[in-house]
Amino acid sequence: MEIEITDLIPQRAPIMMVDALVHADAEEASCELTLREDNFFLEGDGKMAEVGLIEHIAQSASAFAGYRAIEEGATEPPVGYIGEVKNFHLYQRPKVGDVLVTTITMGPTVEGVTIIRGETKKKDAPETVFADTMMKIFIED
Repeated sequence: MEIEITDLIPQRAPIMMVDALVHADAEEASCELTLREDNFFLEGDGKMAEVGLIEHIAQSASAFAGYRAIEEGATEPPVGYIGEVKNFHLYQRPKVGDVLVTTITMGPTVEGVTIIRGETKKKDAPETVFADTMMKIFIED
C-alpha cells in the first residue's frame, strides 16, 4: 500500500503510533509500528507502556477509518475518539526494535460509534501476541 500514514490519521509526532497501513479490505486492516528509542510511550526498561499499546491499536483503527474515508472521496482523515476500551489483555510488552503488526476488524456502527477488535503481534514471530482488545470508537463526520 502506497499511502502516506499522515494522509490517514490526524496524529503527529511525538505521539504518532502507526508507521504504515499495510493491508485493508472491506472489514479488516493491518498496520505496522517499529518501536524506536524515541517512542513517547517507552518506559525506562526499554519496553512500551500498556497505554502505548492501547493508543497504537486506536491509531490503527483511525488509519483504517482514514483509508475508508479517502476511498469514499474525503480529503482529510476523520478525527476519532476512544469511547471505551473493553476486555484489554496485555500478554507481554514490546521492546525497542520490535515491529508491531496490528490487525483491526471493524464491527457495527451505531449512531457514530463503531466497535472494533484489535490484536497486536510481533511481525517476525506472529505467534507472539502483545495485546488484544475491543474498543468503541467515535468518529466525527
